[in-house]
Amino acid sequence: MRVYISADIEGIAGMVSWDEADPGKRGYEEFRDRMTDHVVAGCEGAIAAGATEILVKDAHFYGRNIIADRLPRIARLSRGWSGHPLMMVEGVDGGFDAAMMIGYHSRAGSGGTPQAHTMSSSKIVLMEVGGIPISEFHLYGWAAGLYGVPVTMVSGDLGLCGEVALANPNIRTVAVHRGLGGSTVALHPAEAGDRIRTTAEESLAGDLAKCLLPPPKKPTLRIRYREAAQAFKAGFYPGAGPIDDHTVEFDTNDYFEVLRAVLFLLGV
Repeated sequence: MRVYISADIEGIAGMVSWDEADPGKRGYEEFRDRMTDHVVAGCEGAIAAGATEILVKDAHFYGRNIIADRLPRIARLSRGWSGHPLMMVEGVDGGFDAAMMIGYHSRAGSGGTPQAHTMSSSKIVLMEVGGIPISEFHLYGWAAGLYGVPVTMVSGDLGLCGEVALANPNIRTVAVHRGLGGSTVALHPAEAGDRIRTTAEESLAGDLAKCLLPPPKKPTLRIRYREAAQAFKAGFYPGAGPIDDHTVEFDTNDYFEVLRAVLFLLGV
């Protein structure tokens, strides 16, 4: 069994401050360590379920967070960013039996966690695809779905787990903390790891196809920017156009083109 794991940091148990997610700032080393623990737990659960190969994508910030020598030997680690539109699930393909998302977080415009955002907290107020307000779980869960790879398990904040349940109730979730305004209430780190390990293993039993996330058939992308100047510039992306001073829409029938557009529209 081949398993793909995409890992972020804002949905790691107890995360509450942007500084804790920023390399070089206070608290980051603690949460880098805890992010690694969560990913190791996911790997161990997958191995217990029969995984013989695991590809881990370090999908936060510069993509250089996970402490590699703590991963199981069968795991390969993808670090950094190549510039491919798959971004947070780069390397996923039809040869994988399942994907998991660890340390993910609620979408922009929600209150699920103090770090709720979709791709860019400084630029994007809201992102929609096919009329659905989306998180990074949606964006890259659908990307995995393009290749027929089901997402069997997601860990993160309680708000995100609700988003996952609406998208596909067959996907197993682990809520490691819940947001309360600018605070979080979290599981003990060891308890979070235990739940991720157990749920990862359990998620790989049964009919994995039920966890597939096919992208919307009409995946029109709409992005609302914080600054009108950002939206103005984004409106010049081929196929994109303004909806209002802060909002740009990109109309397409091809979900991969949505991923390509996000890659470039984030650079404005």
